[in-house]
Amino acid sequence: MSFFSHLHKKAGTGSEPIKAQNLQIRREVVKAVAKPGTPRLTAASCNRSNGSSSTVDRQLSVRTGKNGTADSRSSTPTSRPLKSHSNGRIKQFSPAPPLFSSGSEDNDSAKSPEGPRKKAKRSSSGEPDLKRVVRSRQAFSKDDDGVFPMVHGADIASLEEPNKFNAAFDESATCDDLLLQYPSASQQERYQLVVPNERYKDEFKPLEDIIQTIEHVAKYYLPQTDFESLTNDNTGLVRRLKRAIMRRNEEDFRRIISEYNDLLIGLTSDGTIAKSLDGRHSLELPLIKRILDQTYSRTVSLRVASLKQYQNGTDNVYGELLPRFISKFFKDTKLKSEHLFIDLGSGVGNVVLQAALEVGCESWGCEMMDIPCDLAELQEREFKARCRLWGLAIGDIHLERGDFLANMNIRKMLPKADVLLVNNQAFTPALNDSLLHLFLDLKEGCQIVSLKSFVPSGHKLTTRNMGSPVNLLEVQEKQYFSASVSWTDAGGTYCVARKDTSRLRRFEETVV
Repeated sequence: MSFFSHLHKKAGTGSEPIKAQNLQIRREVVKAVAKPGTPRLTAASCNRSNGSSSTVDRQLSVRTGKNGTADSRSSTPTSRPLKSHSNGRIKQFSPAPPLFSSGSEDNDSAKSPEGPRKKAKRSSSGEPDLKRVVRSRQAFSKDDDGVFPMVHGADIASLEEPNKFNAAFDESATCDDLLLQYPSASQQERYQLVVPNERYKDEFKPLEDIIQTIEHVAKYYLPQTDFESLTNDNTGLVRRLKRAIMRRNEEDFRRIISEYNDLLIGLTSDGTIAKSLDGRHSLELPLIKRILDQTYSRTVSLRVASLKQYQNGTDNVYGELLPRFISKFFKDTKLKSEHLFIDLGSGVGNVVLQAALEVGCESWGCEMMDIPCDLAELQEREFKARCRLWGLAIGDIHLERGDFLANMNIRKMLPKADVLLVNNQAFTPALNDSLLHLFLDLKEGCQIVSLKSFVPSGHKLTTRNMGSPVNLLEVQEKQYFSASVSWTDAGGTYCVARKDTSRLRRFEETVV
């Protein structure tokens, strides 16, 4: 229902619809004197054709929310089996917006009604972490000539798989690699200009990856003048790239990428990008999601079907927390770069990696299922390479295999932990009870983030239950919203518990 339709609704029982007042029109005739030499406007001069816009037989769209974007979902989430999505991420929740507008791509004279685009001011909802170092010194050094192992776009999408991919610009049998510069002194990434065919439409899309990378570099790394030159709605580099795709002009596309590479190499060489990063102590979530998405799409997405091998009714059920939710509880717990974070049941390592990048803290994870462990190790290697490409420093990462109740390295680190994550949405009561006893090793003030509370609803401290570890936890229930977890579209609740022995000590003093 539109806003104006409310004007015709009854305000209450027995009331009349609201009626608009009758309009009064007054006509005045004004004689205008034409200036000498002014051409007369005719109907013919108003009916000139602007020409039709070019059409395409492939429509590209932006993939969203892999980390659920996929970046990126009010009832409490269910504990049904956690399902994987066929496109690589476990689930996507919102329809993908089109990469290009439906208007004419050839109309260079179109003007943006809003004028030059301005970069959004950086903001942080949490307290600034002045100890956080954002720039990676290695990424701007000459170490190993900036060359290191990584999964290039051309390694996962090329004409070597003709049953999956077609040439993006023509039907030639070969496709030369295209190189893309990142905001660092590191190597360039290799791509092949291909698109997935209809049967494999959810596969990796190199053209989208290239354009999204350039857009994020422009928004989060470049000065205002260079940002405008890349993002101007009419003449910007990104607009010209999209136009080249719509026109199926490979020569233009490659020439524009070369222009972008030269710009970025210059800004890296003269210290502009390094200086920008040195003045910052935090990273924006969209940039974090971009790096996590690139990592995931080159590792886990290629093998995501293997994550469906779970057993119902056990503790080994797989599901993911998505980046926006993860970032929220980082802020809720005031996690900082000097802290230690541990994820018990870390799956493919998503939260561990995000903590290392977003917060810059030392980050640990432990997982006992072999397939998620294998994928986590692949992600860790690619993630470190991606962060170096983007010129960003990260905290130390440690991924452990095995039962977190028995893993000696985890048991050794628990007393040092500042924030602990336990995605116990599908854990059995027996495992949750075992975790409670594990929490006895935590230091005072350590915070535990969980999907289900470890303190029973309505629990009261009495002389009969004084020995229960439940009494050491002070719990707050919080809300998460849609696009937060992989197993449901709805929002729900989660808990942040703090180890606090003061309440138990005060009670014991009253008993004595």
